[in-house]
Amino acid sequence: MKSSGLWNRFFSRGTLVAAGAAALLLGGCATEPTMGGSKGNTVTGGAGGATSQGANSQLEHCDETLGTVAVYENTTQSWWYELQSHKLGSTIPVLRVMIQQSNCFVIVERGKAMKNVMQEREMEKSGEMRGGSNFGKGQMVSADYTMEPEITFSAKGTQGGGAALGGLIGGRTGALIGGGFRANEASTTLLLVDNRSSVQVSASTGSAKNFDFAGFGGLFTAGLGAVGGGYSNTPEGKVIVSAFADSYNQMIKALRSYKAQQVKGGLGTGGRLGVSGGSTPASKELEEPAPAPTKEKKAKAAKPKPKKPAAEEEE
Repeated sequence: MKSSGLWNRFFSRGTLVAAGAAALLLGGCATEPTMGGSKGNTVTGGAGGATSQGANSQLEHCDETLGTVAVYENTTQSWWYELQSHKLGSTIPVLRVMIQQSNCFVIVERGKAMKNVMQEREMEKSGEMRGGSNFGKGQMVSADYTMEPEITFSAKGTQGGGAALGGLIGGRTGALIGGGFRANEASTTLLLVDNRSSVQVSASTGSAKNFDFAGFGGLFTAGLGAVGGGYSNTPEGKVIVSAFADSYNQMIKALRSYKAQQVKGGLGTGGRLGVSGGSTPASKELEEPAPAPTKEKKAKAAKPKPKKPAAEEEE
């Protein structure tokens, strides 16, 4: 009877979900990120040329490369400073791994390493390099596109699951876990701009979420910080990478059926929103056309003029 009573008490408190969360607690202090309905660390392994090693199977892949791309990160935005507060560095390295693994773009260097690229050329000009180094002009590859990442939303909220766990387990252990669990959420955007025309050719958003558990999990992670790379071993870092991977997947899906936007009269010639008195093609269309000639005027114009008498002509 005692055993049966405990069993009934267990289920009477509506703790089925809490029990599942307890299993997660025992297995680890954080869940893996959820990206676009799928789970797992969304950027793994490496890339070399068009091949990749250990890439996540959920990452979109292109059989045909779409062009060259440079990744630009605006470090003046507030979201970038927020990363620093979580001991997270630049998003560019992990984004570049993801892009190369997908084979959708060839990445060209336009970041900090560009200084070293130019330094090698200066050394060649100075005559310090060996003969045959082949650092002549005209070898650098242009970037067809620029991709700009941005974190539009990143937050950590507290939910009440921990309280349920504390009530379920009770006693000293319950007090340890009763701090609750926190949801790490991130929303990101990626913009793709054509460098020759400055036209934005693609934009996408993505999101991700995971949970890390207060109290119990903190006992194992306190003091570790972001050792080994914040984007690979912290809940905040993982969820941001997952959100960017979701954004990238959405972009590639859209680009597979890409169709250039068309503007009547030409791109950048004034658009279709004409202004009265303006000089653009759309503005000129607003001018009142000359009234069409009436039937009477048409008939009068077509009627031949009468000839003068011969006597009048001789005079």
